Amino acid sequence: MKKRNNKLKITKIQREILIGIILGDGHLEQSLNKFSYRLKIEQSEKKKEYIEHLYEIFKDWTISGIKKNRNNLYFQTKYSKSLLFFGRQFYDKKKKIIPKLIHRWLTPRTIAYWYMDDGSMKSKQSKGVFFNTQGFTFNEVLKLSSILNNKYELKTKLRKQKIGYQIYVSGYSYENLRNIIYPFLIDSMQYKFPLHRKSIKQVKFNKNA
Repeated sequence: MKKRNNKLKITKIQREILIGIILGDGHLEQSLNKFSYRLKIEQSEKKKEYIEHLYEIFKDWTISGIKKNRNNLYFQTKYSKSLLFFGRQFYDKKKKIIPKLIHRWLTPRTIAYWYMDDGSMKSKQSKGVFFNTQGFTFNEVLKLSSILNNKYELKTKLRKQKIGYQIYVSGYSYENLRNIIYPFLIDSMQYKFPLHRKSIKQVKFNKNA
């Protein structure tokens, strides 16, 4: 079994998704010998299709299927040395941190899975959205916000919460953010993203109807 774990290689797509869900609610757990990690994913039962989707992506890494814990569904992978690099980048002892190289790793797919995992709309009327980053320090959240701003030209700002900070992406960046992440949002998670604005042509057509 150990030999099989050592041969597991993470694909480019798995890597992008892994980083996104670690920024969200995903968790890497270190083995007792400290030479490998395993991925643990747990979501509300309401997100059944999403966790089934993630399970299919990492299925070859798992020992058993999806399990239920009260109102949550979860699964975990085997311990693997292939996850050692990410564990050391994203954790200081057992505390989740933001890696120095995160600016290189925030791809559109990564941002999409980060949003599906732990993003939310401001309201049904607004086009603004939040990334719930309350578990990170102010400087770490500021770093993530700056990358979204500078690399993807999203208008972002930090919002102070009772504990920690959220990243708010302004509705002025809606079209840009949609173009970046919407192609990667699975059908069952599209409800989390604001509805598309009507085009000028559609508005004129409706007024003349």
